[in-house]
Amino acid sequence: MADTGILPDHHLAALAGRGILTTAAPLADGQVQPASIDLRLGSKAWRLRASFLPGPGRTVAERLDDDLVMHTVDLTAGAVLETGCVYLAPLQEGLKLPAGLSAAMNPKSSTGRIDVFTRVITDHGVAFDQAPVGYEGPLYAEISPCTFSILAREGDRLSQVRFRQGAHKALREVTVSVDLAGFGDGIVGYRARRHSGLVDLSRIGGHAAGRYWEPLTAPDRRLVLDPGEFYILASREAVTIGCDEAAEMAPIATEIGEFRAHYAGFFDPGFGTTEAGGTGARAVLEVRGRDVPFLLEHGQPIARLVYEPMLDVPHTVYGQVASNYQAQGLKLSKFFASE
Repeated sequence: MADTGILPDHHLAALAGRGILTTAAPLADGQVQPASIDLRLGSKAWRLRASFLPGPGRTVAERLDDDLVMHTVDLTAGAVLETGCVYLAPLQEGLKLPAGLSAAMNPKSSTGRIDVFTRVITDHGVAFDQAPVGYEGPLYAEISPCTFSILAREGDRLSQVRFRQGAHKALREVTVSVDLAGFGDGIVGYRARRHSGLVDLSRIGGHAAGRYWEPLTAPDRRLVLDPGEFYILASREAVTIGCDEAAEMAPIATEIGEFRAHYAGFFDPGFGTTEAGGTGARAVLEVRGRDVPFLLEHGQPIARLVYEPMLDVPHTVYGQVASNYQAQGLKLSKFFASE
């Protein structure tokens, strides 16, 4: 077992009992993943005028004044979070991090693939999605649906948290490129349809994909990204995350092109491995065009995978649990079903 790295499932399951993870309700089935814990929405959310960070010496609650909060949304029976709006929801989980243990958050894969921009905020925070060593306090999810309005409820899981013992230690970085050669029927990706119906987060496979997504082809292996449009693409390379390591996909440097790639970045140990049934798994890329139209070509670098060690091998790796994206090619979020 290493002395530095990402905590695996059997360590994560013990955090609540040790008081490091505080919870408003006991952990639910499936909430502990091979290298992360899903975070659950609380009973309400606030519609905000703007996103914010509290900054040093200030709590989130202290910043929620009448100038920032527009109204309160009750999530207990479900509520629609509208496209283009910013919401803040208290999470059912909080942290009390001891010396040597830090936490990092990220949207879940299914959240990123429906273009819901989600970040976690802490008290005294100066950066999103980070809780430093010694942090003690609540967690909040900032939620901004960018293309589809969503129907969200108390207990829904949009974000996840990883715990790291010791300093960040990168094992290696791997650049992945985009596949525009086509998958099966020649489809290279999907572009989100604007003004579609809402996505109900409780209906897995309950939305007809064709009503939300336009399939794309690239006969010349090139694709023009339109500014402000959202795309689902896939990597040309198969991705493998060993059972003793984890990875995070980071956006490629902005000087590479006028786009942002990947909103949801955690890759679990076992993803893409043969022994866990993941042979040939690709990285699915959530891509948004920026400022000007941009021409993507087959094999063009688009994102980076940063690998780091696990503290120990998980008892259950990705693919041995109910995994929606093991052995994936070009795959939409779990909320959509083919027509």
